[in-house]
Amino acid sequence: MPKTVSDVMSRDPITAYPDTPLTDVIRILAERRISGLPVIDRDGKLVGVISETDLMWRESGVTPPPYIMLLDSVIYLENPARYERELHKALGQTVGEVMTHNPITIAPDKSLQEAARLMHENGVHRLPVLDEAGRVVGILTRGDIVRTMASEQSEGI
Repeated sequence: MPKTVSDVMSRDPITAYPDTPLTDVIRILAERRISGLPVIDRDGKLVGVISETDLMWRESGVTPPPYIMLLDSVIYLENPARYERELHKALGQTVGEVMTHNPITIAPDKSLQEAARLMHENGVHRLPVLDEAGRVVGILTRGDIVRTMASEQSEGI
């Protein structure tokens, strides 16, 4: 019988709130050796995900979009809104200012194959697992899937 997300996910994942200071999340990620975690509201509903990628803006800096000057006017060659988002992330002090909004999620009853496809197609490393009410009940990572594959190989499945 094919495995489901519920069979493999980590239950009761470490979470953060939008008002959690970034320094706390950086410490948690480093100490627990994890690369990201779900962000929830006070009702336990998912509002975003904070990951190492979101935190990289603090160290890597932000490059302004290329532009040209023409008759005292600035003409941007890229969308300046992207720069504003990146700058906001680089200067953010709380999880809510830096997190990725509207993350891709999955339900616990979905197949592991469907979860792997979703991760691969969207280039994500983790999927928050939500119940019917939108509350976080677990998290599934690429590592969870690879460990399951290894376990199945060693068992000859």
